[in-house]
Amino acid sequence: MNLFGTTLDGAQIAGLVGLLATLALWLIVLGRERGYAKWFRQWEADRKARLEAETGVTPEQKRDPTGPWG
Repeated sequence: MNLFGTTLDGAQIAGLVGLLATLALWLIVLGRERGYAKWFRQWEADRKARLEAETGVTPEQKRDPTGPWG
């Protein structure tokens, strides 16, 4: 096989295949980790909302902005 003017033997081709497989595996793991982090943030927000609803705590009301820029 010829790549960029260099002839590659079997070991080099196997190394490239292994490197590409490792990259693909890393991208899959990264995607799953991001999905888990998104799920966990949503779960934590839901849990906090349920806890506040059970205890009767209301979220702070937004105040009208005051000051020179408000």
